[in-house]
Amino acid sequence: MSGNSQSALACHDLTVTVPGRTLVENLEMTLVSGEFLAVLGQNGAGKSLTLHTFAGLRAADHGEVRLLGASLASTRRQDIAKNLALLPQYTEDVFPATVLDTVLIGRHPHIGPLQWESEEDRRIAHRALRQMDLGDIPHRDVGTLSGGERRRLAIAQTLTQTPAVYLLDEPTNHLDPQHQLDVLRVFRRQAKSGATIIASLHDVNLAARYADKCLLLFGDGRWELGPTDSVLSEERLTDLYATPMEAVSWRDTRLFVAAGNSH
Repeated sequence: MSGNSQSALACHDLTVTVPGRTLVENLEMTLVSGEFLAVLGQNGAGKSLTLHTFAGLRAADHGEVRLLGASLASTRRQDIAKNLALLPQYTEDVFPATVLDTVLIGRHPHIGPLQWESEEDRRIAHRALRQMDLGDIPHRDVGTLSGGERRRLAIAQTLTQTPAVYLLDEPTNHLDPQHQLDVLRVFRRQAKSGATIIASLHDVNLAARYADKCLLLFGDGRWELGPTDSVLSEERLTDLYATPMEAVSWRDTRLFVAAGNSH
């Protein structure tokens, strides 16, 4: 974790609800520059809605979110986009475009309304494509990409935005095991360079491997936040996923496996 102690994203008394149900109640959290937080929970526990609330795409039912010390509610959207990037679970290609054109969309918050992309913008975009193992196909039509390639392109677009805070909603969706590791290594390096990473994940072991902290969302208002090593336990994960979870030793570390009956 970076030695920079600047508050990057914080929330106070934050509550997230859907009709008839409280998903997250009175969340208190402060993340500083250089931290990597994994958000874990069952389907429907509120992971995506919480990330969207952090991004200001939906209003909090109660409480406040602050980005780089300023209230998100009173910050201009362009200023938010310069400092915070959201990778959604799903992306769509509405218009035909090349891989390079698509990834350059990430530079739009930094470009004036009558300006074109600069050579520096293109350099940043090409670097992001190389990081996502797409550096040799900048002129391919996005319509010809596989699901995994399209997912990595969306991640490259997010990297091209160069924000202080990354909100990643299931970034490893559609990726093979090697590219899952590659993507999380890239964001681990981003954290080492001072960015703040918040990623919802379904793989507990990837969270254990790459995250400094974990936020567990139980879907009924309850939450737990703390250092990864202390928060991830058999008891908490069994409660979180409503199925028996066991820790096993492997290469001097712990792996968590679902130990429920196979019938």
